[in-house]
Amino acid sequence: MTRVLLTAFEPFGGDSVNPSERAVADVVAVHPPGVEVVSSRLSCVFSVALDELTAAVARTEPDVVICTGQAGGRPDVTVERIAINVDDARIPDNAGRQPVDRPVVEGGPAAYFSTLPVKACVAAARAAGVPASVSQTAGTFVCNHVFYGLMHLMATQRPHMRGGFVHLPYAPEQVTDRAQPSLPVTLAAEGLRAVVTAAASRTEDIVVAGGATH
Repeated sequence: MTRVLLTAFEPFGGDSVNPSERAVADVVAVHPPGVEVVSSRLSCVFSVALDELTAAVARTEPDVVICTGQAGGRPDVTVERIAINVDDARIPDNAGRQPVDRPVVEGGPAAYFSTLPVKACVAAARAAGVPASVSQTAGTFVCNHVFYGLMHLMATQRPHMRGGFVHLPYAPEQVTDRAQPSLPVTLAAEGLRAVVTAAASRTEDIVVAGGATH
């Protein structure tokens, strides 16, 4: 049985909830058949989150790692294609840290591609009735920091593990006072569950358009 580690972030930026945490809990409670799902909550703090991720990987020994986070302003579940080696924080993290133009890993490659079948994951979420798309950027905040750190960990220490990152939109209660798109957490969880199934069951991606014009 394939073991999948799902990670989620604590709330940040003044919000009291993080949809990634709720969606991951939902998937752990009702996981896809034939897949063992374990989870870990990460701090929204540079470096600390990577230490927590590394510890969770060592503790659970997963076959696949899917880190998740909140992407306020996006309308759908987005499966990330690439992680870049830069921290450039527009806002402070939960410890008040705000690195600017610093590498995630000193001397590391400029970028890593996800080793998940990103387009198959998107197709699986859409087939489950959840809006989803491929994303070409995970930003430069703690989400990308963790995504890059995960990929570097696999490239340097765990070559047989596969992994990537999925961003989820705001939950509806987060946008009552701001004009931003949102997605019910139950629907986001259904999309994430489909992503887990696709990631656990296949290594080859599908060949369909998933690029962007801007």
